[in-house]
Amino acid sequence: MGQSCLRIVRINNLRNRVNRRILILRRFTRLLWSRIVAFSSKRSGRYSLLSRATTPSPPVSRPQPPPIPVIRRTSVHEHDNSHRRSDSDLVSLKISLLGDPQIGKTCFLAKYVGEEKEVEMRELEKGISCTDKMLSMGGARISYSIWELEGAERSRDQIPMACKDSVAILFMFDLTSRCTLNSVISWYQQARKYNQTAIPVMVGTKFDEFIQLPIDLQWTIASQARTYAKALNATLFFSSASYNINVNKIFKFVTAKLFDLPWTVERNLTIGEPLIDF
Repeated sequence: MGQSCLRIVRINNLRNRVNRRILILRRFTRLLWSRIVAFSSKRSGRYSLLSRATTPSPPVSRPQPPPIPVIRRTSVHEHDNSHRRSDSDLVSLKISLLGDPQIGKTCFLAKYVGEEKEVEMRELEKGISCTDKMLSMGGARISYSIWELEGAERSRDQIPMACKDSVAILFMFDLTSRCTLNSVISWYQQARKYNQTAIPVMVGTKFDEFIQLPIDLQWTIASQARTYAKALNATLFFSSASYNINVNKIFKFVTAKLFDLPWTVERNLTIGEPLIDF
């Protein structure tokens, strides 16, 4: 990739960092306010019930939570009815996955969301799928809505929809395919047209296959990936969905960045090991 492209990317990095901080502050303020409102309403409701109680009532058995959904692709309309309740302690955040086709985005996402369980994927538009992951943090719940863009040429028209309102964008590539690494800059430039505040993360997939390559080729690919990550002001992770290498750690890193949590990753630049560079 030419030096001019990398220079343009560097110019935008400072402005992106400032805008991202403002966005995170706004989201955190809304979270605090929703918690205050929720706490007040729960207290008033509890006092009202206590004042009405005159005699003890028999215990009521609570229904068990529904089972984990089976892996299947549904349309967004099929899924709407199950998500219409409002939760004052729920913070919904969107993360986008971009990259060429056949690089392991779906396997990576399924590993994070489902781990050993099965996952439901919703098809929002042709070429865009979405799934959710719920986390608990500090008494609040975070719902990550993770959007995966297919990556084929015909799906590039969906980049504005895939990137809009995302708090983080994972620019993914296959560690065993240098052409997918070369595409990262193009994906970044297109994504930044529609979202300039999302946290950029570069993710190399299929590390378990990458380490089978000759050591000099590993060094060349790792060096190029680090150069690109520095130009994009992105943290770089080498990962493997098959062996669950750095999959969860990537999303922990994003969460810590979003909420300014005191959690940091350790830098690892050793060739033959899953790199983490920032």
